[in-house]
Amino acid sequence: MDQTVTRPETMDLSPYRVFTETEWSRLRADTPMTLTSAEVSELRALNDPISMAQVESIYLPLSRLLAYYAEATLILHQATKRFLGVAESKTPFIIGVAGSVAVGKSTTSRILRALLARWPASPKVDLVTTDGFLFPNAVLEAEGLMQRKGFPESFDRTALLTFLSDIKAGKRNVRAPLYSHFYYDVMPGHSVTIDQPDILIVEGLNVLQTRELPKDGRAVPFVSDFFDFSVYIDAPEDILETWYVERFMHLRETAFRDPGSYFHRYSRITDEEALATAKTIWTNINLLNLKENILPTRPRADLILTKDANHRISKVALRRI
Repeated sequence: MDQTVTRPETMDLSPYRVFTETEWSRLRADTPMTLTSAEVSELRALNDPISMAQVESIYLPLSRLLAYYAEATLILHQATKRFLGVAESKTPFIIGVAGSVAVGKSTTSRILRALLARWPASPKVDLVTTDGFLFPNAVLEAEGLMQRKGFPESFDRTALLTFLSDIKAGKRNVRAPLYSHFYYDVMPGHSVTIDQPDILIVEGLNVLQTRELPKDGRAVPFVSDFFDFSVYIDAPEDILETWYVERFMHLRETAFRDPGSYFHRYSRITDEEALATAKTIWTNINLLNLKENILPTRPRADLILTKDANHRISKVALRRI
């Protein structure tokens, strides 16, 4: 009797449902558009020309999905508290946003924050970036890590995990340090206070990363352990390099011209030298970090937004429940 053996590599074992923009946009249903064109323009980051049409086709359906997730998660937390017989503070719904340098994490995070804050229930939505949890430049220089800035070892993971633990526990007035891209350093004495949000968006390069698990079975928390939903923004490497270089060259003509900027020296070199510098930084730092630490975390995301060369989200992959 002839028996055909089905090999795993010939099977569709993807944990994701994949949608085109058109297919995904239909899932908006009757979700109202609550942002104006002017507001969308203010929310987008430098060199990330997101359109109003994409907000409607991609982000409105996503906000509807997140509304369902947040409601279900709240019910789960309430059930657990009833079982334990405790009356703890509310547990925020935490969303992680990950992806490469220059992929558009900031734009996505800000648009989601604006849309979620305008749900009918008017939830309190806060946003923090993990940049504030980088070690100060003085520490990085002392440890020989300035060329590894943005890599996992350049972050104060203990401080970040403590922050997220306090937020998840519903504590009041939890502080997160602030980072300045102008000064390229953590700002001493400056912080943002997060006070019991309904939803918290956490944006960062390595927020989905895991570490080597301890062989003795000790509980080692990861940043992503605190997330209720995670988004990874994806784009091909060559496109990411183009976007990074374009952004660098634009900043060279704007923010870098300020003498107080950490990168002011790049405004005084030739275009050819600046272009070569941008490509070197991309290859030796950002691309290396992408390949070693960021891209491997993509399969851990609940949702993957894939962009094309025009910054347009052309594909949406949603993890199967």
